[in-house]
Amino acid sequence: MVLSIDLDGTGKTEIDTGIGFFDHMLDSFARHGLFDLTVHTKGDLAVDCHHTVEDTGIVLGTAIREALGEKEGIRRFGDAILPMDDALVLTAVDLSGRPYLGFEAQFTQERVGYFDTEMVQEFFYAVACNAQMNLHIRQLAGANHHHIIEAMFKGFALSLREAVSLDERIEGVLSTKGSL
Repeated sequence: MVLSIDLDGTGKTEIDTGIGFFDHMLDSFARHGLFDLTVHTKGDLAVDCHHTVEDTGIVLGTAIREALGEKEGIRRFGDAILPMDDALVLTAVDLSGRPYLGFEAQFTQERVGYFDTEMVQEFFYAVACNAQMNLHIRQLAGANHHHIIEAMFKGFALSLREAVSLDERIEGVLSTKGSL
């Protein structure tokens, strides 16, 4: 797998996972987060999409953690409530160094395209654990699974973009303990 991310980018993407809908979600994440993202992976898609999606989440989370370095000067927290047609999704991020995923969604459809809907939670779990971030995602409304999932990826992008943004008023890291 080849994956790189520039958190201070402009939303340029080069993505090929072999799963069209997942490529669309990663592209939406990068464009709305203004992250430059390259992802090239070849998974065992003849079996299913599980390993490809999970491994992409692991490597993306690791790349985010490494790109943040010591986290000096970043806002640390970010949140969004994102509407997409019938869907409404809340996302919140804390780049605390403590991994956690709170995830609430109701999928009644097994897949969107060749992407298994149960992999949404697996992907975000892998990202949160490997980025060592606290991530909450809540579906507040929606029936169309494409819209719900896309609102999750775009909301995560906006939340992360806010959390990684620099604030010149922050000296060191934003923590009462002096470290994250």
